Amino acid sequence: MALVGAIIGASTGGWINDVFGRKKATLSADVVFIIGSIIMAAAPDAYVLIFGRLLVGLGVGVASVTAHVYIAESSPAEIRGSLVSTNVLMITGGQFLSYLINLVFTEVPGTWRWMLGFAGLPAVIQFFVMLCMPESPRWLFRKNRKAEAISVLTNIYNYERLVDQIDYLTALCDQEHQKQKTIRIMDVFRSKEIRIAFFVGAGLQGFQQLSGIGIVTYYSHTIIEMVGFNSNQLALLLSLIVAGMNAAGTIVGIYLIDHAGRRKLALTSLSGAIVALAILSAGSHLQASEPTNRTYGWIAIIGLALYILFFAPGMGPVPWTMNSEIYPEEFRAVCGGMSATVNWSCRLIMSMGFLSISDAVGLDGSFVILCVLAVVGFFFVLFFVPETKGLTFEEVELIWKRRALHKAFLSELL
Repeated sequence: MALVGAIIGASTGGWINDVFGRKKATLSADVVFIIGSIIMAAAPDAYVLIFGRLLVGLGVGVASVTAHVYIAESSPAEIRGSLVSTNVLMITGGQFLSYLINLVFTEVPGTWRWMLGFAGLPAVIQFFVMLCMPESPRWLFRKNRKAEAISVLTNIYNYERLVDQIDYLTALCDQEHQKQKTIRIMDVFRSKEIRIAFFVGAGLQGFQQLSGIGIVTYYSHTIIEMVGFNSNQLALLLSLIVAGMNAAGTIVGIYLIDHAGRRKLALTSLSGAIVALAILSAGSHLQASEPTNRTYGWIAIIGLALYILFFAPGMGPVPWTMNSEIYPEEFRAVCGGMSATVNWSCRLIMSMGFLSISDAVGLDGSFVILCVLAVVGFFFVLFFVPETKGLTFEEVELIWKRRALHKAFLSELL
């Protein structure tokens, strides 16, 4: 139910961002998450627990859209990728800390209630921190609150760049007021260049999940047990290591995304993930044929570790970073919400289907499927995803306009 809530939250997150702004959207998500955590911790029965999980998912879904848009709109182009990736680090680092916290609470009476309730504490902290945070300057300009926007911009740019940014945003705001158009979901599909941009953004989000990261994060403990490590304590320890590697890999990605570039990083990440999934599949197959041979189980563990090492710096942050920068201002929140919905929907499908598919084709067969999907994702990035490193939002917008004109030209020739 948490994933269902996240899908609903992501799908409505774009509208909430556009109407109320990035700051209020984040505060709303925090409140929903806090209420959901309290309900889960105090739930007297399963139905109330499910309702609490739904609320938590709603908060996560809205926050997944808001955070990346907020950071991207408030960042200079040359460090935008690093700052958006820092948000991904907070997610992977939080996952690692959650493993540690859950390990602490395993010996405490009322274990699961403490685990679920404790999750509301970070949301409480973020709520009060966000009260001191400014609104996105671009959103303020769009709402004709220029004095507030300029006040925010003075904390970001030096004087020379500040003047240029104010002039630019003023002109951009005037153009948008002339359009006098409220963006709706169907508008995304009426414009050829926006369709192309959304195809790339949604595709990146989809292949992030279809290549298996949700399965690895949700089922790492189960996978480790399935390859022969039946000790619950050892499986939990290895899961902690996997989560720690995920966070560490994201730190590497923060540096690389603005140096190596988004496209190159994604291609390298998927290449390594493909090899790692092949090793993981081979180790699982060998271990299933000789269950008493621990060496084969360790081969699978090595494959799992390699998968995280390659995936975390690239396909972890790249889809979120690019979705925060590839859409025009008026479409950014709506398209970001739609792309995040694709991400959470694919995560739901993969997480719900993994165990059933493993039962049907074996653990090794399920990793072969993931490997094939990662190969498809590699070619998707190779043929469709442009490089956006260091580009302004408007320079990225020109990429889609050129592609739309190119397609129109080809269609006329044909």
